[in-house]
Amino acid sequence: MDKSDLITLEALTYKKDALGQLIPSGKVEREIFCCIKSVTRAEWADAAQLGLKATYCVTVWADEYNGETIAIFDGKRYAIYRTYQPNSEDIELYLEQRAGV
Repeated sequence: MDKSDLITLEALTYKKDALGQLIPSGKVEREIFCCIKSVTRAEWADAAQLGLKATYCVTVWADEYNGETIAIFDGKRYAIYRTYQPNSEDIELYLEQRAGV
């Protein structure tokens, strides 16, 4: 699969407060190569049943994904609502536009 598109993955960083609770302290962004495609009709329907609006399926190298929850593509922010690893090399990230992301 040709991974010639670029996507930015964003992760929050945390620190402990005086009570030992983790609170967001910033964010880390990094750009990686990927393959962006539309979601299948079945994925779109399954997501809709859960109240989600599936937008893209993004395939990245599995060792480059570190559990990020936000993806930025074409200037828009998306929530990563599901991942799937079809083989040992790739992982698919399923994106949706969500208010407040």
